[in-house]
Formats: sequence, structure tokens, C-alpha cells
Amino acid sequence: FFVWGAWYVTITTYLTQTLHFTGTQAGLVFSTVSIASLVSPFFVGLVADRFFATERVMAFLYVLSAVLVYLVTKVTTFPAVFGLMVAFCLCYFPTVALTNSITMQSLKDPGRDFPPIRTLGTLGFIVVVSVVSLYKWEADAMQFTLAAIAAVVMAVYSFVALPHTPPPARGQKVTWQRAVGLDTLSMMKEPSFAVFIVASILACIPLTFYYSFANAYLNDLHVNNAGFMMTLGQWAELFMLLAMPLLFRFVSIRGVLLIGLASWALRYLLLAYGNADAGIWMFYVAILLH
Repeated sequence: FFVWGAWYVTITTYLTQTLHFTGTQAGLVFSTVSIASLVSPFFVGLVADRFFATERVMAFLYVLSAVLVYLVTKVTTFPAVFGLMVAFCLCYFPTVALTNSITMQSLKDPGRDFPPIRTLGTLGFIVVVSVVSLYKWEADAMQFTLAAIAAVVMAVYSFVALPHTPPPARGQKVTWQRAVGLDTLSMMKEPSFAVFIVASILACIPLTFYYSFANAYLNDLHVNNAGFMMTLGQWAELFMLLAMPLLFRFVSIRGVLLIGLASWALRYLLLAYGNADAGIWMFYVAILLH
């Protein structure tokens, strides 16, 4: 997650303040993450899970990611930045799923051992966002150089340190319906699942605006070290992950989801009405509600 966090929070600030892209152009560049997230499961399911050892696929993708994200530092036009970010995200985001895959296959008890390992990803995200913010790289191309260096480190680590993990689905029959996820649509017949999916999609629309523009918004309002301030959201996430087992003793999963959605609604109001002076507390509370 270090590679991801190096630019994810601050890229829109760089695009709008340094390259002077319009809000629409910056939003389109940020959408490359969504494009890659849609495509990467197909790649993982059709290629990585069936033909090649997981650690070798990861190493190859990290090398490509390093080259592509470094090239972002060398271009300044919208078509070039957009094209390179699409290519970079298509190479990088499959590694997130592959990381989970190789971890699950390597653990004796994934249900017990995976959560504390997963929290280290969030810590890595916090560290790199803090570095970018405190070194004043939020509007600087150095954030992409940092991501490239981290990707090279991950490529070397994948080659020399990760356990050999043969493709888990080798020899299994592949159907196009399964490859594009159509077989899961049958679950929509269950009303509670259908409501969950629709609510998730609707909730993620405003969430994307937060991810893509919150840092640029706070910087426009002259909030000091906005990126570092935003890592409070990840610290709150860590706390809630640890508190969740206790919370489930008193609140149902439906109650947890409703509390979360209500917290998001309150967060957007606080972000709308806060300011960098007397109203700075609103920003702090809004980010903690993440």
C-alpha cells in the first residue's frame, strides 16, 4: 500500500496546482484507479490464477508499475498523464489482489492471522502520506518518484523473499460468464444482498469525490500539512478495525452499516462548513469520521 499511498491522496493537488488541469481533467485522471479496479479481477482470474506463479507475476507487474509511474514525472499534458496513469494503474492494482491471494495461501489460519497483517498495509499508507505531506510534496512530482522507488523495492522483494506460490486455479475450466462475474448476479435474487449492493454503489459516488478532491480542497483553503492531517482517517480506520469484534456484540451488521453511512453524511457537512481558522475542528472531526 506504500506504492498506492504515495500519490493517491495528493495527486489531484499536483494536477490542479502544478499542472493547472481543470477539475474535470483531474477527475478523469483519478478515474484511472476505478478503471483498473474493474479490469484487474479479470486479469488475476484469467492469467495469474491459472498460468504463472503469483510471486513472479507480482514482480513483473511491480517493475512495469515503477517505470510507468516514474514517466508521469516527465509529462505535463493531460493526454500524456492520463494515458500513463491508466497504464500504471492497470499494472499496479492487480498486485493488491495478488498480495491478498499469496497471503491467504501462505497462512495456516487466515481468519486469525490475516487481519493483523492487513493492518500493516494501512500503516504503510499512513507513513507514505505523512512523508509526502511533511516534505511538502503534495503539489510536487516527487510523490510519483517515491512510488516508483517503492515499486522497485517490491519487485526485488517479490523475486527473492516471497514464498513460491503456484497458480491456484491451474487446470480449472474457464467460462466467459465467470471471467466477467456474471455468475455472481444470481445473488441479486436475495433482497438483502440486492439492497446492500445498491446502497454500496450509491454511497461510493460521494466517497469518490472525497478521495479525489479532499486534499486539493484543504490545500485551497490553506490548511497546513493537509495530507498529514488526512492520515487521521487511517488511524481511525485502524482503531475501528480493532474495535469491530467488540462492537458486533452490541450492534448488528445492519446497524454498523447505518452508523457508517450516517457518519459519512455528517462528514460531508463538516467539510462543507469548516474552515482553516476557527472552523478547523470541523475538518478534524470529518476526517476522523472516515
